[in-house]
This record gives sequence, C-alpha cells and structure tokens, in this order.
Amino acid sequence: MTDIARIPHAWSPASWRRFPAAQMPNYPDPVALEGAGRQLSVWPPLIFGGEAATLRERLVQVSRGNAFLLQGGDCAESFDDLSAGTVRDSFRVILQMAVLLTFAASCPVVKVGRIAGQFAKPRSSDVETEGGVSLPSYRGDIVNGAEFSAASRMPDPQRLLRAYSNSAATLNLLRAMAQGGFADLHEVHRWTSDFVRSSPQGERFEAVAQSITEALDFMEACGFDARSTPQLKEVEFFTSHEALHLHYEEALTRQDDATGRWYGGSAHMLWLGERTRAIDGAHVEYLRGIDNPIGCKLGPNARPDDLLRLLDALNPDNAEGRMVLITRMGADLLAERLPALIEVVQREQRRVVWCCDPMHGNTVTTSAGYKTRDFPRILAEARSFFAVHAAAGSYAGGVHFEMTGQDVTECTGGAQGLTEAGLQARYLSACDPRLNGSQSLELAFLLAEMLKARRRG
Repeated sequence: MTDIARIPHAWSPASWRRFPAAQMPNYPDPVALEGAGRQLSVWPPLIFGGEAATLRERLVQVSRGNAFLLQGGDCAESFDDLSAGTVRDSFRVILQMAVLLTFAASCPVVKVGRIAGQFAKPRSSDVETEGGVSLPSYRGDIVNGAEFSAASRMPDPQRLLRAYSNSAATLNLLRAMAQGGFADLHEVHRWTSDFVRSSPQGERFEAVAQSITEALDFMEACGFDARSTPQLKEVEFFTSHEALHLHYEEALTRQDDATGRWYGGSAHMLWLGERTRAIDGAHVEYLRGIDNPIGCKLGPNARPDDLLRLLDALNPDNAEGRMVLITRMGADLLAERLPALIEVVQREQRRVVWCCDPMHGNTVTTSAGYKTRDFPRILAEARSFFAVHAAAGSYAGGVHFEMTGQDVTECTGGAQGLTEAGLQARYLSACDPRLNGSQSLELAFLLAEMLKARRRG
C-alpha cells in the first residue's frame, strides 16, 4: 500500500540524507555547512509544538467545511527588505482580507502567512547566464544573493543563521501585532495603507469597516462588553514556508517533551513544492516524520495514484488537519485536471483540506523580460476551483497566494488597470510577481462574493 512501509529504517530528523534531495544548493565548504547546522540546533525553535498542534485543530474545522483557510505572503522574503513597515503592511492586508471573507462567509478564517521563513526558492535551472557568463542560480537569501556576481551567487552557510535571526525578528513583531492591539476590530479603519485608501478597493473596504464598527457599537449598546472580548482584540496568526532547505529544517526540528512527537521548529506549517514531492525523495522523507500540518503543491501533471502514495506516506493514519492539498494548475487546465484528484480522495475517504494557489500556474514572461501574472487569469482559476469542487460535492477550503502590502507593480490587470508597460514602475520582486495591497483586496472581495453565494446556496 505505501512505499514508506518498505523502508527498513526508523525516521529521524536526519534520515532524509539517505534519499535523493532535489533543489538543494551545492555548498563549496560542507564543513562550514555542518557547523551552521550545529549552531542552529542549539538555538531555541522559532515555533513550539503546541502552536503547530493548534493550527492542526483549526484545519480540522476547515476540512469539515466549518472554516476557511487564507494563506498568503511573499514569494521570497529578502534579508534587506526586513523592516517593521514591510511586516506591518503585509500583515494588515491579510487582516483586511480575512475580515472581508469572514464578513461574507460567516465562518472563521484561519490566517497563515508565507512569512518569517520563506527564504528558499526552487529553480528550474541550476545556473543563470547573462552576457555569456554563467553563475549559480539565485535560490533565495537563505542560500545566496540575488546580485549577478560570482561572490553573491556563492552559497554561504552563514546565511542560514541570518535567516533564523530575520525569522525570529519577524515572528516577534507578528506576535506583538496579533495580540497587542493592532488587530483589534475597533481599529479596523486604521488598517488601510495610504496608497490603497484612495483606490476603489479602499473605499469598498471602508464601507465594510463602517458596518463592523456599527455592529460593535450595537453590541455595546445592548450591554455586551465588546472591548474586553479577546476574540475581537486579538487574532491567531500562523506562519508557513516551503520546506526546501533540509539542512535548515533538520537543525530546527525538536521533540516535544510532553508528547514525544517531533515538530519542525521553523514554522507552524511546512509544504512540499511541485519539484520536491517525489515519493522516494528526501523532502517527503523529512516531512513524514514531523507532526506539523503539511501542505503539498499539486500541478497539472499530478496523477491520482501519485497523490494516494503521497497521502499514504505523509498521513498514514488519515488524521484530520494534517494535509493541505494546494492545487496550482493554471486557469486553462484546472477544470480538466482537478476532478480526477478530487474523485480519488473522495473514493478513498481521505481527510484533506483543499486549497487553491491561482498564482503559479498563470505566470508568463513579457517581451521586456518581466515575469508577471494577469489578474483576470488568477481570478479565473479561483472561480474554476470553486466550481469544480461544488460540482463534485467537495469543499473548496482555502486560497494560497503571493502578495505584499507594498505598492508594487508586478501583476497586470485588476481595477488599477496595470499594463505590461507599467510593470517597470515598481517591480521589486527578486523571483515571482506578487499582488499588491489593492489587488489583494480586490481578490478578497471577489472571493467573498463566491463564499457568500456558496453559503446561500
């Protein structure tokens, strides 16, 4: 039934080293790499097992159709871009999106950020060539630098330590904002950034914010002390990233003293990418042994039998809240390819959360060399995702997207009317294009309409 059952050894945080490891950088000094790993292994974990267990509990409700998963954040975080402003801007856009979805769907929204650890990126080629010069590809700040120079592109183990420090600083700020008053619904009018405020989406959000304020005033007039209610003053916010750099993940793996279970200590949720989900690969081997919620990206070539083997390996007990299946098939292919995957999951009664990544399958490169995504195609894939699940009697449980709170010009279309000619104005991503704050809110409004229609139906 399962390939893992025939593996003759027990799992350990380091057992992945016996398996083929795709997308791993080639370090010129392995001794220095192991030294960085030893340093990380004695530092505190970035998250604790109890937090990951709480996220699994929330995802159980998503899998049962009682909640919705909102997962978003940066394509690839940058060491140099870390500031209170950038973290705050992305956090408040996610808060705004969550409020809109909660308001429409009348159900809890589980908020997970691609943040505080999304430093590693898979690449289609090991090398990049410019002007006849070939250098190692940029694999994210945890590995090397984006600048096209021999010194910058050399994989450096010290970057693992810097990734930890940046993640710790980001997590510290996120926890303060989530629990220290920033996320208070009484402050909902203050969440809109200046560049979004004057846009059509900003005006629409202000209308929703006013409705929320009036509802809170009504509750207080009825004698309900809303200002002392924790659910209105604080939010649960979880972190996630692709578990790509296995030396880093291994070094931050910890065993819970109370339960004896192993947890990845780098984020609450970790996921397999389209390029690293080989059943006999190192990444599956590592993730099968930790108790965090696990995501798995599924592209248009994912086959039903491969999916079942992955579920056997990663969730042999068929536990709820463990597996998040993140489809990323493209607007043209999803309606054709997704039904077979849903059918096999339903037939085998597998407990999963279905989530849509409408970004990665809709990436194109312009004649000027900019990677971009067209907003109407992003929306088309999201609509198709909901429609296919509705037809199959399955629950479309969440969305997974790349965004930033900054005023970037990386994705075309939307109410802003951004064209290819306008991409150069503020194209800041070192890897893939992201929705800006205004486009993110626009997507949230459109998703809210779909959730409201589903609730009424």
